[in-house]
Amino acid sequence: MKPRSCRIAATAAVVVVLAGAATACGRGDASGSSTAAAKPALGIDLPRADSDFWNSYAQYIKQDAASQGLNTLPVSNSQNDVTKLVANVQIFQNTGAKAVVMAPQDTGAIASTLEQLSAKKIPVVSVDTRPDKGDVYMVVRADNKAYGTKACEFLGKQLGGKGKVAELQGALSSINGRDRSEAFAACMKDKFPNIQVIELATDWKGDVASAKLQSTLAAHPDLNGIYMQAGGVFLQPTLALLQQKGLLKPVGQPGHIAIISNDGIPQEFDAIRKGEIDATVSQPADLYAKYALYYAQAGAEGKTFKPGPTDHDSTIIQLPNGLEDQLPAPLVTKENVDDKSLWGNNVS
Repeated sequence: MKPRSCRIAATAAVVVVLAGAATACGRGDASGSSTAAAKPALGIDLPRADSDFWNSYAQYIKQDAASQGLNTLPVSNSQNDVTKLVANVQIFQNTGAKAVVMAPQDTGAIASTLEQLSAKKIPVVSVDTRPDKGDVYMVVRADNKAYGTKACEFLGKQLGGKGKVAELQGALSSINGRDRSEAFAACMKDKFPNIQVIELATDWKGDVASAKLQSTLAAHPDLNGIYMQAGGVFLQPTLALLQQKGLLKPVGQPGHIAIISNDGIPQEFDAIRKGEIDATVSQPADLYAKYALYYAQAGAEGKTFKPGPTDHDSTIIQLPNGLEDQLPAPLVTKENVDDKSLWGNNVS
């Protein structure tokens, strides 16, 4: 994974399209282009363009593919639509992909596509989401149950063990939505039984979250906590609604609604600094991109991995259908929000 000086030509398509052929760099020397072209072709599908987190991930994919001099096919974006993902993967197969990177948002609907890729011996790296069935070479993901547990423990302490919390859940058809929801519920039941959790399924949609939160606030005017499972889609509509209702009180002031999020995007960090929200759990968008490309390249070259500690402070675990590299995801509060090691402080 040594960086190279050559850049891969890029064009925009929905979010970003990385050209499969690299341009020559350095005083007209075309050696960089030929080097990238000699590497196995990688197919990369971005999952959506309506999330600040995933847009940041897309930027890192573009930067890392260029710096590593990888041979990438034109990058697609399935727009949170499994039908489009299946079609995009078919294009990758038809155009010579030797490995595929994807982030299926519906983890139960991609099994047949994974079976097809496995039959053709094309390794798959799944980012952030773990397919329910079908072989995967590597899942690059943080421990999403830990997200739910960290959110529970933080809110429980902030609320003194009592109150009402609205939980803006992701799609329960997604392993991430299920893991975060189940862990949050189990922790609340075990450690904070006097906190009432109001579960609001949103399918990862900001407008749905806003509408359901508005109804919840009307029915429960004493609501004093919110858990957002994805700040990239929930932060802006949630803060806008609270502002509209006159409920956006800074941390420490009477009437403040304690809020914890998941993602670690710059907008969440700004909201923490302003006292609008209390905390977030930082999903490592930079490491997702870095190791997605690393494992895709490794898979295309026929390399194998085993469960156990890695050299990048994570642990590879065995799954029924492959392996998963569980990357670290720290809790971010006002105490460490300016930490320069957090990717949300380093993305443009």
